[in-house]
Amino acid sequence: MAEDREGDEPRSAAAPLAQGDRIRTRDVDEAREQVARAFCAHQLLPLNGHRSLDVRFHSVRLGQVGLHYLDYGAEVRIAPKQLEDFFLIQMPLDGCAEITCGNDSVISDRTVASVPDPDRELVMRWGEGNPQLILWIDRQALETHLSKMLGQPLTQPLRFDLGMDMTQQAVRSWRRVVELLRHEVNTGGALPSEPLAMTELQRLLFSQLLLAQPNNYSAALHREPTTSAPKVIRRAAELIEEHAAEPLTVEDIAEAVGLSVRALQEGFRRFLDTTPMNYLREVRLRRVRAELEVSDPTQTNVTEVAMRWGFLHAGRFSVQYRKRFGETPSTTLRGSPRIVGSRNG
Repeated sequence: MAEDREGDEPRSAAAPLAQGDRIRTRDVDEAREQVARAFCAHQLLPLNGHRSLDVRFHSVRLGQVGLHYLDYGAEVRIAPKQLEDFFLIQMPLDGCAEITCGNDSVISDRTVASVPDPDRELVMRWGEGNPQLILWIDRQALETHLSKMLGQPLTQPLRFDLGMDMTQQAVRSWRRVVELLRHEVNTGGALPSEPLAMTELQRLLFSQLLLAQPNNYSAALHREPTTSAPKVIRRAAELIEEHAAEPLTVEDIAEAVGLSVRALQEGFRRFLDTTPMNYLREVRLRRVRAELEVSDPTQTNVTEVAMRWGFLHAGRFSVQYRKRFGETPSTTLRGSPRIVGSRNG
């Protein structure tokens, strides 16, 4: 059995994403057809004399992202040519694969994921015993997100380094966001069905990927921002107050006031001594408290209220709430019966 590491599955463990669409087949043509439905048309050739495969493919699509588990059960050559309209981050859970994209090649294993560019020719050779967890990202959505982070249109297509070092701290932080999504899917969690929560999760996935994995916009993303005027920051704060109930990202706020994400963050730090997302969290904490104060404790679930307002981690939310208001959210909720009674009485 392969060693079980953080974020990975031992070979004997149940395959992840079993709650999603599941395909199990030994037929090469069927495997190619089913996988193509989730990704794109491609050539699939078993190697080393294999005439059949033992394919396990689990697939979940969540708006502009998708999470997939794929194991061919044999050594195969995969040639999709170009991905065109999506990015893939392919993370081996065991074994290794040789990935060639354009003029670049990388040996991908548990410590090195692959991030092929969608506009370059792609050919892959997956070894036997090489199950992979694959994150699918809509190309237009990611490039739009990048444009908002920069505060200006892109001048060229986004391209990542082909190899992703999974041991780097920034990448490990990004992987934990992937694992949160995978856990929610595996356990039938509520997060995927909550628009605010999924918007926040997608923002983290996109932003941390762009900041962690070297790409042709890395220098611009990490460049020191120019300081923003207080008037613009006040407008951004007002926008947050007005739209806190909506799926709202720091990129949305920056775009609305005509700043780059870095400039917006620097302006909030300088003039409000906080960050845009911390400011949004404070607004949402107040809105959660206001809702709990007038809710019937016999009909209201604190976690559901928190999730509806975009708080992904129930435990972390509870700590933040208690630090802000000096009591637990359940205490606030239990203090509301007299209000409910007065309304009904």
